[in-house]
Amino acid sequence: MRKTATTERAGRIPAQPGPRDATGGGADASPLPSADASIEESLMTEPVEDSVIPGADPAVDSVIPGAGPAAVRPGERPTVRLREDGPGEQPRYAPEWLELREPADASARAHDLLDPLRIRLANLPGKAGLVIHDLGCGTGSMGRWLAPLLDGPQHWILHDRDPYLLHFAAVASPRVAADGSRVTVETRRGDVARLTPDALSGASLVTASALLDVLTREEIDTLAEACTGAGCPALLTLSVAGRVELTPSHPMDTEIMEAFNAHQRRSGLLGPDSVTAACEAFSERGATVRLNPSPWRLGPAEAALTAQWLRGWVGAAVEQRPELKESADRYLRDRLEACEAGELTVLVHHTDLLALSRPTGGAA
Repeated sequence: MRKTATTERAGRIPAQPGPRDATGGGADASPLPSADASIEESLMTEPVEDSVIPGADPAVDSVIPGAGPAAVRPGERPTVRLREDGPGEQPRYAPEWLELREPADASARAHDLLDPLRIRLANLPGKAGLVIHDLGCGTGSMGRWLAPLLDGPQHWILHDRDPYLLHFAAVASPRVAADGSRVTVETRRGDVARLTPDALSGASLVTASALLDVLTREEIDTLAEACTGAGCPALLTLSVAGRVELTPSHPMDTEIMEAFNAHQRRSGLLGPDSVTAACEAFSERGATVRLNPSPWRLGPAEAALTAQWLRGWVGAAVEQRPELKESADRYLRDRLEACEAGELTVLVHHTDLLALSRPTGGAA
């Protein structure tokens, strides 16, 4: 089944929270116009295909790309790595999935890390405004969450490998900070493996959401080296912790969770081990690291997200362990029925990390 990016699934991408004017326009305020209307038209009509787990029942197991295994190049990893197959390649993360999870992400992120971050940002030398690099920005949900929580002028530099997602991030970026100061934005296609301190020269902050767990140890070291070398803090949110709690419980819960975690660690990726690796990488380079839990709490009101998450979670487990397929299909049907009936709650554990690097002359 094919759907365009403007087809409703959980909502329309252009209607997601976006820029507000300085007078406090509401949710219906028009987004910023695209710099190139022809690009906007082509992006709005580019098809995004459902991903189906090989051999699965599409009625049960169709997965929005990004929520689980996606039918793209074998071995491809959903990082900010530059893609090489041209602009016609299907996005690894469908905007529909990013939109569906955005409210849960915003509710989960650890507000307790914001006060130490604000103190560090307020004490930056020679500050005339904040320059914030958002790595793997997707459709820009981190900026929509964080920019209205920080005071002062902000310039966000949005990094992603996918121009399709960068378009949405730019169009739906916030315009004003917590104190009414102006927020501006630019987009860059980039690769976290090539990030250097020079690339972050003048940066006040580096952010990322749901990124660490799809990186290798080498890539996390590169990220830590770039941030500490530039002397800027890093707020890295919503990394999977490898623990899921479903209520009511089911005998297969643990087996599916362990298979999913093994899938997260494939091909050298760190998955649930990423936060520990990032703590070590930043601490070894002199940064002070703080951690806070940031779980998704999914109940009947989040049934659409829960259903897609379940399909992706179980699908990844089956991809890792194909022998589970028959029992996992039954498990998924049972869980989806409970979800639809409003009888299922899920706690998906994540961790947020704040690394406060020692300021250097390269910091803003």
